[in-house]
Amino acid sequence: MPGHPGGESETIIGNWLKNSGKRDKVVIATKVGEDMGEGRNLKKDYILRACEASLRRLRTDRIDLYQTHFDDEATPPEETMQAYAQLIAAGKVRAIGASNVSPGRLKASLAASQRLGLPRYESLQPLYNLSDRNEFETGYAALCRQERIGVIPYYGLAAGFLTGKYRSAADADRNPARGGRLKKYLDARGLRILKALDDVAARHAALPAQIALAWLIAKPLITAPIVSATSVKQLGEIIKAPELKLPSEDIAALDRAGT
Repeated sequence: MPGHPGGESETIIGNWLKNSGKRDKVVIATKVGEDMGEGRNLKKDYILRACEASLRRLRTDRIDLYQTHFDDEATPPEETMQAYAQLIAAGKVRAIGASNVSPGRLKASLAASQRLGLPRYESLQPLYNLSDRNEFETGYAALCRQERIGVIPYYGLAAGFLTGKYRSAADADRNPARGGRLKKYLDARGLRILKALDDVAARHAALPAQIALAWLIAKPLITAPIVSATSVKQLGEIIKAPELKLPSEDIAALDRAGT
């Protein structure tokens, strides 16, 4: 963001960790590879330096899950994986994962790790939710199943669309931060998805957001969806989603709505 050097979230979390004394009760996941003043970069030297900077901001001696944020196709996957291996050997990182990496590069990275006897990506953080399905289901799902890679999808509620709060362009305009992203969902397919969410939510006395997350949780490949809350009230609502066990007919109805 303008006026910020990057890493502010890590600093906030790091200060909380230090003051709370709860480091051993949480799992810390962070990323490397986004532009922090040097462009998107996955070269070995950069990863090692970036990890040290994250550890300082987080005020901890280890990162539980260190993820490739964005790919750097100019860097061979062998070099990137060797950097991660060095961090794991030093105890500074426990496991590694990938996020915005193409299926081809993900496969190449896994192959490089196997060929060189290096740690491999154990998780994938893709865009996946009840509305955004095609890219993951056609490009990544088979590989994740074959390689037993944990999947922790981001935008679990499609930028808030799957909460059911945004059903028209006027609704989207009331949220300047997300309005542009929301409007792409407001078509016939999107309204069909909302109708299915409403129907299933009514049967379970639940909220559309809870049903959308329960649908994700029910998918065999999904380890856990990533979702954000902007208030304590929203957090309380979201936390109830794992308690919902959707029957197969509800999952099928939601599947059909998004096709």
